[in-house]
This record gives sequence, structure tokens and C-alpha cells, in this order.
Amino acid sequence: MSEEKLTWFQRLRAALARSSALLAQGIAGIFSKRRLNNETLEELEELLIASDMGLTVATSVTANLRRTRFDQDITADEVKLAVAEAVARIVEPVAKPLLIDRTIKPFVVLVVGVNGSGKTTSVGKLAHILRDTGRSVILAAGDTFRAAAVEQLRIWGERTGSEVLYRPDGADAAGLAYDALAEARTRGADVLLIDTAGRLQNKADLMAELQKIVRVLKKLDEKAPHAVLLVLDATTGQNAHSQLQIFRDMVGVTGLIMTKLDGTAKGGVLISLAEKFGLPIHAIGIGEGVDDMRPFDANNFARSLVGLD
Repeated sequence: MSEEKLTWFQRLRAALARSSALLAQGIAGIFSKRRLNNETLEELEELLIASDMGLTVATSVTANLRRTRFDQDITADEVKLAVAEAVARIVEPVAKPLLIDRTIKPFVVLVVGVNGSGKTTSVGKLAHILRDTGRSVILAAGDTFRAAAVEQLRIWGERTGSEVLYRPDGADAAGLAYDALAEARTRGADVLLIDTAGRLQNKADLMAELQKIVRVLKKLDEKAPHAVLLVLDATTGQNAHSQLQIFRDMVGVTGLIMTKLDGTAKGGVLISLAEKFGLPIHAIGIGEGVDDMRPFDANNFARSLVGLD
């Protein structure tokens, strides 16, 4: 079957193959012709925790199985279904698309994250989604440290029919953000997407620069930015928790985009993030293509994660 004919669910399931293989093989190994007893439940709980799903999923699944199926024969597929249902219950409340308030022009979205998380690509894909819904979009190349980032965003601008505003290398990122908002307002753009330089969450000076961008935007619009999206790389595993904690405290993150789910066996980290922080997960990414980021669907993710069709 060619990629063009694959549904998003099929592509998501393939992208999560590394995560689901680890989990599915572990479940199959535990429940191969074995009854559900204390030993198998303990092994299952350890497997779920090792899969970065977090303690809540692990204890929820095992408690439910203990209550309903203890000392009975059970198949691996039945266990997978129980895990998928528990995962879906946890992530369903945070599976929320990014809502653009049409009464605010421009609606300002600031995109942040650590180096290499996929921010610029996510900005481009988000522009594509917004353009497909009929909105006019302006992109601001706020990563003024890397000429490659500016060029990458310009390419995304051409792909999506979005104008890109940029400055010379080393220009002040906050000044660019201010000018971009003024320009987007003059042109009546629906949405302004501001890319930013990647920064380690433990570098105080770089995080202070992000705070400066937010302060400068508020000089033109006291409610801007209207959304602050943190792009998280799924391959970082549990390190995503410290990233989210610090970026949220510093710049008021309002929602998440999870990228590179196709490159890791740690896809379960999304669940523990949902449980701990409760922030909206707007979208997930499974590749570099323009259509490789979609709104986060709790049920599709849960079934794909455990390898269910």
C-alpha cells in the first residue's frame, strides 16, 4: 500500500511501531498461556512503568485487571485493550486542537522549545493547517542566531503561501517580534506565528530573552501572545518533564506539540505529561512532510501505542 493511500491512523500506528513493539512484545511474553495472578500483574506494572507511561497508567490498568479478571486466563490482546482504554482515559481531557479566536487580529502564537525539538518545522506545518482553514498567516523568523533556521522558515513560507518576516543574523529577537506584530496588524493578518531560537531550559540568559519577547509583544497587545506552544521531542523521554516545567514557569506555556514520535520507543512519555501537567496537547508529529502533523486524537494514539488496529 502506498503512503498516499494510508490513513492517518495507519501512518500513526506505523510511526509508533518502536514504542508499540516494546510494549506488545512485553505483554505477549508475560501473558503467553498464563493466568492473571500477582506475579503477572507485577510484571505488567513494571513493563508499563518502563515504557514511560507513568505510575498512574500502570496502577490503573493492573488494579482494573485485578478486580475483573484475577485468577482467570487472559490473552495478550485483552491486556492491550485494557492498557489502551486506560491511556485514552488519561489523555482524552488534554486532546484539544489549537483554537484561533477570530475576533483577535492577529492571533499571536509564540513557539518555544529546546534545540533540535522541531520548532521551525512545526511552525511550518501549523501554517499549512491554518492556511487550509482559510486563514492568512505571517511567519516571524525569531531564531536570529541561525541563518539556516531563517532559510528553513522561508522555504516553509513558500510551501504554505505565508509571508516570512526576518532580520539579519544576530538581530534582536524581541525587536523582530515587536516589528512582526506591528506589521501583521497593519496587514490585517489572521495569525502571526513566531518561531524562536532553541534554548536549553537551564540557561538563564536565554530563557530571559524569551521573557523579553513576551514583554515586548505586550507593549502592542497586552494579551499577546495569545498562545505559547512548547514543542517537545518525544525522543527525550522523561527529560520532557523538566523542559515543560521550566518553560511553563518562565513564559506561561498554554499548549504542547509533540514531535518525532516516529523516532522513539518512548512514546509513552506523552501520557505521563498529560497526567502531571494537564496542558492541552494540540498536535503530534510523525515525520518531516507538510502533512505529518495532525491534531492529537486520544483514542487513535492509545490504540496505536499498544499495536491495536
